Order: sequence, then structure tokens, then C-alpha cells
Amino acid sequence: MRIFIAFEGSFEPFDVSADETVETVKLMIKDYFHIPLSEDKQGRRYLELMYAGAALKDGWSIADVGISFCSTLKCFVKEEDKPTLYVFNAVTQETMPIMESITLLGNKVSDLRTLVTLRCGFPVSVYCLRTPQGQEMYDCNALRDYQTELGTTFRLDVWDGWKEFLMGCLLGQKLKVQRYLSEEGPILKYQKRVALYIAAFYGYMELTEWALKQGVRPNEAVGVHPYRAWCHEALHADVSKCPIHAAAESGQLLILKAFVNCSTLCLECKNAAGQTPLTIALKHKHKDCVLYLLNKMWSTVSFPKISVPMRIYIKIKQWVLRVHSLNKSQLYRARISGARVGDTVMVDGFTKPKMTSQSWYKYGHKNSQSTLCQLSPLKGQTTSKKAVNPLAISQQNTREKTLMFPPLVDANKFSELQRHQEKNQKKITDTARRKEKFIKNAYLPQVPLPSVSKVGYSHPSFYYASPSAVFSLRSSLKSFSKHNGKTTRENAIYCLAVAR
Repeated sequence: MRIFIAFEGSFEPFDVSADETVETVKLMIKDYFHIPLSEDKQGRRYLELMYAGAALKDGWSIADVGISFCSTLKCFVKEEDKPTLYVFNAVTQETMPIMESITLLGNKVSDLRTLVTLRCGFPVSVYCLRTPQGQEMYDCNALRDYQTELGTTFRLDVWDGWKEFLMGCLLGQKLKVQRYLSEEGPILKYQKRVALYIAAFYGYMELTEWALKQGVRPNEAVGVHPYRAWCHEALHADVSKCPIHAAAESGQLLILKAFVNCSTLCLECKNAAGQTPLTIALKHKHKDCVLYLLNKMWSTVSFPKISVPMRIYIKIKQWVLRVHSLNKSQLYRARISGARVGDTVMVDGFTKPKMTSQSWYKYGHKNSQSTLCQLSPLKGQTTSKKAVNPLAISQQNTREKTLMFPPLVDANKFSELQRHQEKNQKKITDTARRKEKFIKNAYLPQVPLPSVSKVGYSHPSFYYASPSAVFSLRSSLKSFSKHNGKTTRENAIYCLAVAR
């Protein structure tokens, strides 16, 4: 059976049998036109046959496809680049291909993390990268330092207990995000900034509105985890990125409008490279975002007697905010930002890693077990090898206590016992009074006090005591003398004697 092959402007006949496969026909075309084909780690160069607008697979037979006598097949040479690296995301359980040139292998780890952030939408301070052997990779090192080869698969790990929180952010589920928020104040603020960043990247309006109501500003940098508050020199440059930058990178027009309506300072918010949202939108070719930001930047702000261009208005507002921040710093000079005594601090290569992608349930349960105190076994009970739940023991003890009652006593015996207790109590009070008299008489001449002044003398007023406080003090002294049986002067003599 004769068929025709159209390849790069030429039209050549080929005699094939109906039982031959498409792969055999491709080999005939390759030998006839001397086409160089290759397949290696960087990519592959292969032939593709098309009939009636559909691509033919290598395993198909000519007769099964329905190719008849004198049919014409089109042949193309295609080149396919393989990913340079792969990154396995521990949160989504997906593998992301990194389609960059082979020169990426000579760059630093920080460059790779920048590319990963653009792919998955996570801020760089949320995750770390690990080698296939589980070794953590630091931003200051080069990829060659970790024996990185073409096609290597790295692992993306996040903070322990954050998997469910980040998954809620990726899906835009506000209730799930709220459920897995931390109870620590600094970490809670950081998580809200992370939630707004991811919501801006993916365009989740509900999550964005919630984060804005929580007080998170779109022109505020995400920053770093509080555990890394003092590691300024080792931080990635992209920790200064704001949610407005994430919205401009991903082209989320509705999020941009919400951010600009929230604060016009977002228009001039710059990242570490000095790029504004307009520059970032131009770089990523988001036409609608560019038009909107240009319209806002060249608009005017009207006041009752004057209209000011947007650029001048933003500069005035920045100057006013700078003055307010200076006044606050003068009022609160003793306030120090950063980590405090007793806080956990993570230092690269020195502290135990806390970014192993443990689930919230496992990480939280481990912390609760560490703080749980074990009760000592009851007397007369032998300890068994099985672990005993302290809550169950306490419940058993309370039940036993509530069920046990004192034995019944006759009325005559009870009255005699009561009279005996009253006599003992009377003896104890009599002996205590004798001891007090003895101590008072023994130490009275040894600790002389100034005599009570009968001359009218006005004491100085207490500037920091209110009339209600003075009245309460006098009433407390009177009640003390009434119940104690001694005057304040006698009580002072007694206290001084004991102190001596």
C-alpha cells in the first residue's frame, strides 16, 4: 500500500503494509530524510505523525487507524524539554516540575526558592527545601554543594503543625484556616499575614476580606516566623514581599482593587528589588492589572479646595505616617521588638529542626503529652506494666470519696463527744491567752515606743490615697482590733518583739 508523507515542504511516497505500526513508519521517515533524533536527561527530539488532524501513537497499526491507499500523512519534528529539577510538596503531596535552563544548577538555593514561591504561592519564610537524603538546604549555599544533578527531586517541608492551616489557605476555606490558627500571639499575627499572602496569590476574596478585617495590611511584609526573629543575616530577600506583590505576580485584578481601596499606599509599595506592583504586573504581562494600576497612579485626589495628584498624595501620606511612627518610638523607647527571653529561636545548623511537615494533630498531641503530669499511684496498690490514665484514676478516687460515709453514732455518745471537744477547745484558748500576756509583759520594757501624743497634730495628707481608701483602711484596723482582742499599739509592740 502506497501512502504519501508531507515533511517540511516535500511530498514523498512510501510503500508500507497494512500490518505495520506507526513506529515502523517513523523509522522509515527518519532514515529517508536523515533526521537526527535524540533523548537524554535534558529533553528529547522526536517525530510525530498526523492523519486527519489527529496525532498517531507509536503502537497503533496502519489498518486500525483507517489509513487507506494514497492517503497523506503529515510529519513534524518536535522538541520537548524535560524539567531541570522536581520539588515534592509535602502539603499537597504533588510534584512540581521546575522548567528552567540547566544553568540553574549553578545558582544558589535562594534562587530556587524564589522559583518555587512563584509556582506554589507559599511565602519563602513558610517552608524549607531538603535533599533526597533529608538534609536541609540553606539559602547561602549553591545547589552544587548538595550534589545536585539534572532531574533531582527535592522535598518542600513546612513548619510542624502547619499542614492543615496551609491546606485551608490553598483551598480558600476560611473556617479551616480559623480552626488551625496558633494560640501564641506572635505566631498568630504571622499566620494571618501568611493567609492574606496566599489568598492574594490565588484570588480568594472571602479569605482576603477576613484577613483585612483582622487588621492585616496589604502593604505589610509577610516577614519571618517568630522563631527566626533574630536571624536577619541569613534571611531570604523575599521575606519583604507583601500581599500586594503576590496579587500583582499572579494577576488577581479583584484582589488588587480591594487592596488599593483599603490603602492607596499599596501603589508605591516596593519589594526587595525596588519593584512596585505596576512594574511586577508589567513583568508578568498581566494587561488588565497594568491598565488598572496605571489609571490609579495617574488619577487625582480631590479635597474641598484643592486637587492633588496621586503620587503627591501618597508622598504626603507616607510623610505623615513616618511622623506618627517617630512619635510612637519616642513614647515607647523601652519597647524592644524581636525575640524575648524564653522564646524559641531557630538558628541554621545549630537547633533541632521544626520544619518537618508534621500534622497539626500529631504535633499538638505531642506537646499536650509533654505537659501532662503523671499522678503517683495510690498507697497499697501495685503498679502494673500497662500505662494508667491519670484522669481515670482521679475519677475513680472522686467516686470512692463520694460513696464513702462516716459510720452512724448514738445520740448520747455524740453529745458526750461534743462536750469533750468543747472542753479541749476552751483549754487551748486559755493557754494561748496566757502565752500572749507573758510575751507582752516580757517584751514591753525592752521595746519602748513613743508615748501617745495628746496635742492636736495634723498629719500630712496622702497624695496617692483616695478618701475611700483611707476609710477602708480605718475600718480594717477597727475590725482587726475587734477580732484580735488587742489594740494597734499592743499589736505593734508584739510584732517588734517577735522581729527582734
